[in-house]
Amino acid sequence: MELRDIEIFLVLAEELHFGRTAQRLHVSQARVSQAIKKQERRIGADLFTRTSRTVRLTAVGRQFRDDLQPVYAGLHESLERAQLAARGITAQLRVSLLPFNVVDLHRYWKAFRARHPQWGLQVRQATFTDVFGQLRSGTMDVVVAWLPVEEPDFTVGPPLCTDSRILAVAADHRLAERDSVPLELLADFPHATALGLPDYWEDSYLPFHTPRGRPIERISAADNADDLINLVGMGEIIHTFPGHVTRHWGMSNIRWLPVPGLTTMTFALVWRTEAENDLIRALADTVRDLGVLRF
Repeated sequence: MELRDIEIFLVLAEELHFGRTAQRLHVSQARVSQAIKKQERRIGADLFTRTSRTVRLTAVGRQFRDDLQPVYAGLHESLERAQLAARGITAQLRVSLLPFNVVDLHRYWKAFRARHPQWGLQVRQATFTDVFGQLRSGTMDVVVAWLPVEEPDFTVGPPLCTDSRILAVAADHRLAERDSVPLELLADFPHATALGLPDYWEDSYLPFHTPRGRPIERISAADNADDLINLVGMGEIIHTFPGHVTRHWGMSNIRWLPVPGLTTMTFALVWRTEAENDLIRALADTVRDLGVLRF
């Protein structure tokens, strides 16, 4: 079985949609269908049940997915290590970012690479769902997360940046003409959340209650920054952000308003304590040496 066909099956098992699978893998839907039919002929059973509206895994398909996932992950990692070794890179550090100011943080990544050319550094924007799960599963080595992080199996490293808070509203929202918005007023409008966040951590980003005890309601779940800002622009929610977004997102349909009642936000390196290694320690030393960015 070709590696690409395995990848097609696993992505379809996740998406359960031929169109989205094709789009994600940059292939045609016909290529997806061809790969699945080829695998089904070889196995001698259907892997998916298909109707005009739904795609579902069969029992055989579920077993095949569960058996293939660790094999594919191991093969993919082996290929990646071989490619790195061919470039003289002996190990790679994977960093996931929750703040949006990727450009501002380049100085840390450039300094790390200059100090340690024998190591690779992969920096990616994080999704909002189950952020800490990325560390516990080993998908990422380090997350740049807002504080406090109070997980017993994690180490909180040096901070990279601190920032004020800002509220995003649609340009035609009834708050848009204000100069600032008091925290108490946030209870009058719906907000968004993300799945899998510890309550204390979500509350530190946006409190569940105002100072007077009024609930701040979450009505939508967003997995990434694009979805989040789109919900704001459509007027479905209002949402708080770190203040640095105003320098990096120029959107005519969004107004940015100060929220004096929200505390300054600090982002720091966070990693799983048992997974600490020379690369993580070197990145932490680099961040300490360069100091904290304050916005």
